[in-house]
Amino acid sequence: MKAKFSSMRLAGLRRLTTVGVLLLALPAYSQSPVQQPAQQETPQENSLQNTLSAVSLTRGNNDSQVVKLVFKNTVGELPIAFTTSNPHRLVLDFPATSSALPRTAETAEGGGGIKNWQVVQAGQRTRVVLNLSGPASYELRKDRNLVLAVLRGIPVPPDTPTPTRFAEAGPARAHGIRDIDFRRGKDGESRVMVTLSDPGVGVDIKKQGGAIQVEFLNTSLPTPLQRRLDVADFATPAQLVETFEQGKNTRMMITPKGKWDYSAYQTGNLFTLEVRSLEGAQPDGRDKPQYSGEKLSLNFQNVEVRSVLQVIADFTGLNIITSDTVSGNVTLRLKDVPWDQAMDIILRAKGLDKRATGNVIWVAPRDELAAKEKLELEARQQIADLEDITTEFIRLNYLRASEAQAIIKGQSLSAAASSAKASCATKAEGVGGTSAQTATGTGAAAGQSILSKRGTTSYDLKTNTLFIQDTPSKIQQVKDMIASVDVPTKQVMIEARIVVADDAFGRTLGARLGFQGRDSTHSGQTGLRAGVSSNATGSSTAANSSAALTTAPANLDLTALTSVGGLAFNQTPASLGFTVINAASTAILGLELRALEADKRGKIVSNPRVITQNQKPAVILQGQQIPYTSAASGTAATTTNFVDALLCLLVDPQVLNNDTIILDVEVQKDAIGAVPPGGSAPAINVKRVKTQVRVKNGETAVLGGIFEQELRNDTEKVPFLGDLPLLGHLFKSNIKGDIKTELLIFLTPRILDDGVVIQ
Repeated sequence: MKAKFSSMRLAGLRRLTTVGVLLLALPAYSQSPVQQPAQQETPQENSLQNTLSAVSLTRGNNDSQVVKLVFKNTVGELPIAFTTSNPHRLVLDFPATSSALPRTAETAEGGGGIKNWQVVQAGQRTRVVLNLSGPASYELRKDRNLVLAVLRGIPVPPDTPTPTRFAEAGPARAHGIRDIDFRRGKDGESRVMVTLSDPGVGVDIKKQGGAIQVEFLNTSLPTPLQRRLDVADFATPAQLVETFEQGKNTRMMITPKGKWDYSAYQTGNLFTLEVRSLEGAQPDGRDKPQYSGEKLSLNFQNVEVRSVLQVIADFTGLNIITSDTVSGNVTLRLKDVPWDQAMDIILRAKGLDKRATGNVIWVAPRDELAAKEKLELEARQQIADLEDITTEFIRLNYLRASEAQAIIKGQSLSAAASSAKASCATKAEGVGGTSAQTATGTGAAAGQSILSKRGTTSYDLKTNTLFIQDTPSKIQQVKDMIASVDVPTKQVMIEARIVVADDAFGRTLGARLGFQGRDSTHSGQTGLRAGVSSNATGSSTAANSSAALTTAPANLDLTALTSVGGLAFNQTPASLGFTVINAASTAILGLELRALEADKRGKIVSNPRVITQNQKPAVILQGQQIPYTSAASGTAATTTNFVDALLCLLVDPQVLNNDTIILDVEVQKDAIGAVPPGGSAPAINVKRVKTQVRVKNGETAVLGGIFEQELRNDTEKVPFLGDLPLLGHLFKSNIKGDIKTELLIFLTPRILDDGVVIQ
């Protein structure tokens, strides 16, 4: 495929500004198109009427600067001139003129309002660009073969908006606007699109307060388009777009929100203004600009595409190669647009595409590039099918050979990783790595192998070696991939603190009341018992003894208890009692008051810790097994079963690239409880937490807590007698209890590097 090199650089062209805009194109009001490609400029120079031979700068009167342009022949008319305000420039266009300058760029010396100038020739036109340090007024004079540009600086108050001349107005005739549309760009920018009646509409753009004012010069606006558009629902910086007639012009006001910036460009009859937001950075990088090239401005009227690409090549210093099929003209006006975006706009307008290799850019129609790439891919595939097969032995350091084979074949190791299970069970289980059968069995998800269709692989676990048979290019791909995954696995130490705290308070108060006497007709003892008739026969011996005269039996026993609910006092209540004995009547009256108050505060701290590799579950446990005996139904045989009462820590860590750790953790804290009534073995108090958390390296996470509180206020009393004022306290017992239990779990993971904790 033949192609012509169309990036004919202008000698000595250098970029003199790092940020800003460079005007390197033809003016909008130039109506005659370029008839010849850029590489055929030599025949054209013979038909040019004049030649620019020298440019110099001198000091004038009243702090002015004079730019003297010397031509080979007499100058017929003054050049067409216009200025820009961002950045400040004076542009002089000389039609039918060539340039014979040895250098196309020159830096001004001695300071002043002119920083530098540049001279560019495109076709039969020569443009002189004077870069200014600020706003200035100018005056043009001519004298035979000389053109003088006298510039004087203009003091401008700060924050004074000045209009930017986007495009000069065409001939003095009426223009019109055909349509106005608003769209949201793919990066969230506002895009206002105006369809003009012809490409020669003059446009001025400036910031007016917090809005953008676009003035279409000598342009009419149809009544249906005189409207105010509320575009806030598009979620772009622009909120309002208002268009109306202002005298002979049409004015458009765009009101954005927040911090923003704008750019404008025109292709043919379509004028586009984009407003981009400068705030609200997003984590996925969408706030970054899509185009990062240096900004420039282009103004073309029906100019050949090759000439436009040549201007971009001269500006960027890149080598642009165009295909023979690249042809056609383009009308284009861009203002403050990155050069790479300008190039994309030109290519899209003409159905072209580009491929970049280093500083060389190939430009051709899309279909042509696609066909060429298809042929290249088919040629490479044919070469791969005929390439010799070689064998390579790869010794692995950290990765198992079976796992490496699964990765090469595009299989997932998630099923293999899940095979290494761990649980809070006292029975020992086999611990081992992933077997080859597990890694490559049906449980692993099959994927696309990186080997060619002729490639094979096998391994040896004894030496942890991988064997590859494939083409040299595929083997190199396998080596590169293995080098990235055959790295030491990070180890994690997980330390847990399990705190079980209890705060118990109990108080009981009761009385023992007894009475006994000797009946005159019986020889046995007679007594009163709560709810039970007296039994004289069972205690005759005690009644007849001397001890019966000193203490009375507990006919009514409502004394303090040694336990309240789950609170065991483990001590005898304090008591205070007295006995009244009447020897004459042989009657004994006994009264005993008993009270108990207990305040118990306890804390049990367990500190299990375990070390494991990344994404490898681990468990550590400690505890007891409680035997339970049960009889089989219908037989006299008994069996003994064991129930676990364990402290268990089960973790499965995953270390992320930012040293953050995701933990699948299960903590179990069982304890032996009280023996239930009628039972033969104690109960098991179970406390368990199972969750997934994300923790940074070395930080501590509180997984959760279990808080229980039991409040008791019980009263036992004798009916009627217990309700008597004051005296009723002798016939009732009060029980108060407040039991609080709390479980807290603290988890601290630490990443280890060669056995050393990484903080």
